[in-house]
Amino acid sequence: MMSQQKQLVELQQRTNQLLDNLISSHPNTAPYLKKAINYSLTQGGKRLRPLLTYATCLGLGGNLESADPAAIAIECIHTYSLIHDDLPAMDDDSLRRGQPTCHIAFDEATAILAGDALQALAFETLATHDWFPGCTLSSSARLKQVQVLAQAAGMNGMVAGQSIDLCSVGKQLSLEQLEKMHHCKTGALIKASIHLGALASNQVDETTWQQLGQFADAVGLAFQIQDDILDIESDTETLGKTQGADIANDKPTYPAIMGLSQAKQKAQQLTDEALAILKPLGQAAAPLRQLALLIIQRNH
Repeated sequence: MMSQQKQLVELQQRTNQLLDNLISSHPNTAPYLKKAINYSLTQGGKRLRPLLTYATCLGLGGNLESADPAAIAIECIHTYSLIHDDLPAMDDDSLRRGQPTCHIAFDEATAILAGDALQALAFETLATHDWFPGCTLSSSARLKQVQVLAQAAGMNGMVAGQSIDLCSVGKQLSLEQLEKMHHCKTGALIKASIHLGALASNQVDETTWQQLGQFADAVGLAFQIQDDILDIESDTETLGKTQGADIANDKPTYPAIMGLSQAKQKAQQLTDEALAILKPLGQAAAPLRQLALLIIQRNH
């Protein structure tokens, strides 16, 4: 049996290859824009969200081919969000995944357009069967995936979280307010990754759907707390982005509110909760367990 770690590496490679194929298959209508899109998509990254999609689908008895469109769509949305988050009007970052951010490598207008294009491409990917002939999902299942992704990325999900984040700079937030912000900004897309995988399996019942949502809520918050911790304890080279940016920008974080030690305890507690939620799913949830552990153990 393939080791879980080896399987995750192969799924990362699958994601990278599919992203390359997707971009190269599109006409070169605007070469400079396409170059910026390709630059942002191929800088590396953990591909955590596609991995969550694949792991959920496989765990529920689905196949990789049916999960391909959702895995690629979620990574397109994630990359678009990073491009826009890095803009001067947002977080004003110059480094992402160890490379100049899109607006630095190209220009601000092109970065905005690249993000716009990737957002549209995500939904086109879910709706278009031609690029993924091995995907046999019904039109109704794909429509549900479009709805799930749109809600997670939109005005009550990721975009809402970014707005709350920007409005909170220099302010004191309660733990409840901070948790709400991160459930939107980070957690919504992680939850969508898992629910998209469940839909791709075509074998999910309501009870399992709810369990997966609870798992996603716990692991999504653990991911963000670990991000806050790494912003303090790691370094720019390891992170691939500017270390200490949250402190420099006076952003509310878990260590700032709870203290570093308690933040670490909270992240571990959430990971333990996530693993406990998966117990009823048995061995099928093994890849998801591995990803939950990787989130708390990662150094970037």
